[in-house]
Amino acid sequence: MGLPWGNRWPEGIKASIVAAMTLKRSMPPAGASDAVLLILGSLPGEASLAAQRYYAHPQNQFWRLLGRAIGEPLVEMGYDERLSALARRGVALWDVVGQATRIGSLDGAIRSATTNLLVEYLTRHPRLRAIAFNGKTAARLGRAALTEVEGISLIDLPSSSPAYTLDVDGKAAIWAALGDLALAAKPATLAR
Repeated sequence: MGLPWGNRWPEGIKASIVAAMTLKRSMPPAGASDAVLLILGSLPGEASLAAQRYYAHPQNQFWRLLGRAIGEPLVEMGYDERLSALARRGVALWDVVGQATRIGSLDGAIRSATTNLLVEYLTRHPRLRAIAFNGKTAARLGRAALTEVEGISLIDLPSSSPAYTLDVDGKAAIWAALGDLALAAKPATLAR
């Protein structure tokens, strides 16, 4: 197994690093079961894996950026309500990486990655029009896994992670493209 910082470590420290690198597995897709837009991250961070919820770290700007793009107050909603809002808008969430070893949450520490079955996902979702990659790692690995795919727009987004230092307004200007890809908001109806 390759170490994140090269092979120049004393054996005792190297053994500790290898022991700390645990296998991380992505979560199942969430949101719309009949998606028109799929947003792919790289691999959930530690907070998301612990909570089993996408973008659970409070400093991650995902819900803020996506909410602004599609005109939904996602930041103000609970997690299940967020997923329901995404389902109504035809948006699904998943990750490019199916499993990998990693220390911490940073994409740069991902090792021995295998991708999720992205092409199979596409065949099961014929309404899908676009795939957006949340960050450079998701884009690099996702585009490599989808080289044969035609007829679906592939969109690279700046990472919603606070580790990516473009300010939120700069990110939001790019993420705004997703607003045209999600389904139009349906007016609320009252139950009688």
